Amino acid sequence: MKIIVLIGRILYSLIFMMAILGHFKSDAIQYASAHGVPMANILVPFSGVLALAGGVLIAFGYKARAGAWLLVIFLIPVTFMMHNFWNETDPARVQMQTSNFMKNMSLLGAALLITWFGAGPLSLDELAKKKTTDRI
Repeated sequence: MKIIVLIGRILYSLIFMMAILGHFKSDAIQYASAHGVPMANILVPFSGVLALAGGVLIAFGYKARAGAWLLVIFLIPVTFMMHNFWNETDPARVQMQTSNFMKNMSLLGAALLITWFGAGPLSLDELAKKKTTDRI
């Protein structure tokens, strides 16, 4: 059953690893700028790097707690700046932004769980821990 944790980590990480694809496109930078993101030409690509790094660390279970903190740092400003449904007036946009806001809150909750519990079994973190224990 340990494989379930590995599968969960990989599935969770995919959304962050795939996010990098859009973070270097001018459309994404302009969209963020229109949402009031300061220095969007720097912060949008940087946020993509944070998301990618956090996702990769969690997927491999290597320094997963640090990877989860990177995702927390990524998710908090993105969620509140890009998915601020309370500022929308069009009902369709309110619904879309509310859904994205709640999705990100769920992702944030999972990242916080990983900061506490770590990568779990079948991870590089667990392998390193066993090697250290075996030496003692």
